[in-house]
Amino acid sequence: MAGNTFGKLFRVTTAGVSHGPGYVCIIDGCPAGLELSVDDLLPDLRRRRPGQSKLTTQRDESDTPEIWSGVFEGKTDGTPIGLLFRNADQRSGDYGDIKDKYRPGHADYTFDAKYGFRDYRGGGRSSARETVCRVAGGAVAKKLLAREGVRVLGYVKQVGDVIADVPDPTAVTLEQVEATPVRCPVPDAAERMIALIDAVRMDRDSIGGVCELVAVGVPPGLGEPVFDKLKADLGKALLSLPAVLGFEYGAGFAVANMRGSANNDVFVASEPLPPTPSPKKGGGAEQKPTAPRPASSAESPSLLRGGVGEGFFPLRTESNRHGGMLGGISSGMPIVCRAAIKPTSSIPRAQKTVTREGEPTEILVKGRHDPCLLPRFVPMGEAMVALVLVDHLLRSRASRL
Repeated sequence: MAGNTFGKLFRVTTAGVSHGPGYVCIIDGCPAGLELSVDDLLPDLRRRRPGQSKLTTQRDESDTPEIWSGVFEGKTDGTPIGLLFRNADQRSGDYGDIKDKYRPGHADYTFDAKYGFRDYRGGGRSSARETVCRVAGGAVAKKLLAREGVRVLGYVKQVGDVIADVPDPTAVTLEQVEATPVRCPVPDAAERMIALIDAVRMDRDSIGGVCELVAVGVPPGLGEPVFDKLKADLGKALLSLPAVLGFEYGAGFAVANMRGSANNDVFVASEPLPPTPSPKKGGGAEQKPTAPRPASSAESPSLLRGGVGEGFFPLRTESNRHGGMLGGISSGMPIVCRAAIKPTSSIPRAQKTVTREGEPTEILVKGRHDPCLLPRFVPMGEAMVALVLVDHLLRSRASRL
């Protein structure tokens, strides 16, 4: 099976199945010197873990990783970071009845078509449980990005027909997102989302929605102009997650109804830079101000070294319909993108299907499943955005002298 590694310079490789012994995550390309411990990984892993509330699956997994390599005396040492997650609450017997039946909305049929047989226990390699590795890798990426002044945050924008009005995505805080179990930063919309999810759960059904993801502090110049556009890699990253059926950024599909004069974002100068003092008489030519590098705290100097877009006067746009990317390269404006998540395919009601031999039958999927995937999807989406950004930040160091 190919395609289990994501990224070029910052690479995450995952292995494991949902009803096997556990999962292995290998992170290649993390610079040496980053302070890292299990405690750094736990906050996002706990946001992803099952059993958080009645809105999520009740599978009981601690998702506490073991760091097997890549960290010495509390800091990354430049070698591959090896993480192990042990499964603890599998109920493989719940899936015995579907061994020879195809679940609607799942990858059962396509796995059989590709490999000739499949691990039918909870979806095997296609299970969303695999994302525990991505979230751990994303937590490391987030820590690196924070040193560069970059923050990635996601939230639930929509569940069913309930849409939250978020006038300024960049103003949303983690505290607002985590204030409710549905992870919507708008309280009244969150209440209606929770009521809707509870209603579909009681009806033995599921519901989909939209997650919005925002990255602020991203410097201009990230992304390659042809096949490895930043938008293309973000699209691949998010579409590689289970249950994602749509991706858009900026104005997204709304541009289909717009004219160029209305869609274009006008460039303006950023806040003026302080003037560079003129040298004393005879001290040579006056130096021109340069764009500030991305902010890094004094306590956490950059591990990635070098500036992106240094020597250019900083610009911004009056609006951000381009979602922070032009020509597939970051513009310095906030990156805003959205992922559309389908309703959970596993629902506790009888559905028509066929056997492997094509005989008509019915299937009732047992097990423990989320009535809505959105609350737990948020940290998964954040992780994939962070992985793309840190990979391109590292790649950008080789783009010019």
